[in-house]
Amino acid sequence: MRFLTVSNQILFIYYVLSNLIYLGLLIVAISRNVRHHHRLGSFRFELIKASPFTPPITLIVPAHNEERSIVSSVGALLGLDYPSLEVIVVNDGSTDATVERLQKAYDLRTARILYIADIATAPVRAIYRSPVEPRLFVLDKQGAGCKADAINAGINAATSPYVCVVDADSILERESLVRIMVGVLSDPGRVIAVGGIVRVLNGSRVVDNQIEQVRLPKRPIEVMQVIEYLRAFLVGREGWATFNMLPIISGAFGIFQRDLVKQVGGFRTHAVGEDLDLVIRMHRRLLEEHRPYHITFIPDPTCWTEVPTDLKSLARQRARWHKGLIDALWPNRDMLFRARYGRVGWLILPYMWIFEFLAPVIELVGYVTIILAMVLGVLSKAFFLQFLLFGYAFATLISIGSVLLEEMTVRRYANWREVARLLIYCLFEHFPYRQMTMVWRLQGLWQYLRGDLQWGTMKRVGISANPSQATSHE
Repeated sequence: MRFLTVSNQILFIYYVLSNLIYLGLLIVAISRNVRHHHRLGSFRFELIKASPFTPPITLIVPAHNEERSIVSSVGALLGLDYPSLEVIVVNDGSTDATVERLQKAYDLRTARILYIADIATAPVRAIYRSPVEPRLFVLDKQGAGCKADAINAGINAATSPYVCVVDADSILERESLVRIMVGVLSDPGRVIAVGGIVRVLNGSRVVDNQIEQVRLPKRPIEVMQVIEYLRAFLVGREGWATFNMLPIISGAFGIFQRDLVKQVGGFRTHAVGEDLDLVIRMHRRLLEEHRPYHITFIPDPTCWTEVPTDLKSLARQRARWHKGLIDALWPNRDMLFRARYGRVGWLILPYMWIFEFLAPVIELVGYVTIILAMVLGVLSKAFFLQFLLFGYAFATLISIGSVLLEEMTVRRYANWREVARLLIYCLFEHFPYRQMTMVWRLQGLWQYLRGDLQWGTMKRVGISANPSQATSHE
């Protein structure tokens, strides 16, 4: 009985703290978002585009068996509105016609350039350059079975001071690079990495690899992910970036100082969550060297990506995300509560251990003990219902706040019916969707503990909304 009482008290404190932290992040995010949009008025995007001093960017596109969309994807990237751009497609051991499609479309020729493997990768077999589009390079390398190795090869070949990793099946808006560079240009001496927002592509109308009309997807499981992405980016990452504790820049869209990425050894090839792992190692390196820096987030440059459309694929993705979390936290556990790592070691990493990694375990134990306590009479039914309603209402408030924050600022879903749908789905996100996510994360933890670090596969409809489904790596 004593155990159940203490367990329930700990669970209550845990849920209160978790929701209060996110409520605080929401308030900070709203304030920071408003300031950002006011500051945008002082930036002249046309001057940034025309200035010879605008820092060049290299887009790195890891590609594995992307023959269906690679040509249109590269064409869209080359069409981005940015003054000095280099695009490097890294063919990571594709067994389809990915390279052949690019050769035919861009008349690729063997390039005689010096390639120095500052970061060790699988061998690069050939380097091609397009005479019709000199900004395009294609690296054909031996497959290593991981995205990180392909990205590292692209970093080795990049010539720009900043690199941006973009998934081959994602879509950047035309001004995304100009807008994300606002984060660098606002403080070029300190800002070493910037993340942009990743939004759900499903349901939107796409023409020539550009978003023509933003719409919500039809399936409930996809709408739930729209809310998750809004909360994670507009609240979580916006809030943590304010305090220079941003732990992750999405591998789907973010820019980094190329030289710093090389200094930390590039993306760790055996990491399951290579994007989280890189950012934590960047924090570590700069704090150890006592160098002033800032890793920030800009809410309006957008990358659109397709999310899972079926429960099986979604379960695999969330399990992999949780494996990636522990795979990044465990090697850096010595940063916890160390003075040299400042707020990163004292705040964000403990938060990620307690409220991210251990969350599904604590939730499961909590559900079991609180039900046992009620059945055995340790906990009154009235308090049990009050606790559930409190947790549900508080968490739902955060999700609703994320949607309203989106409407206050960028207003991508301009149709009031779609906004209403989002708000209604917020009521169902924390029951039963949250419990499903808990199970998937527990599966990821179990898989990690038994050494299963496979990525798995995800069914994709395709950005052109082709009804035929294809299976590709996540």
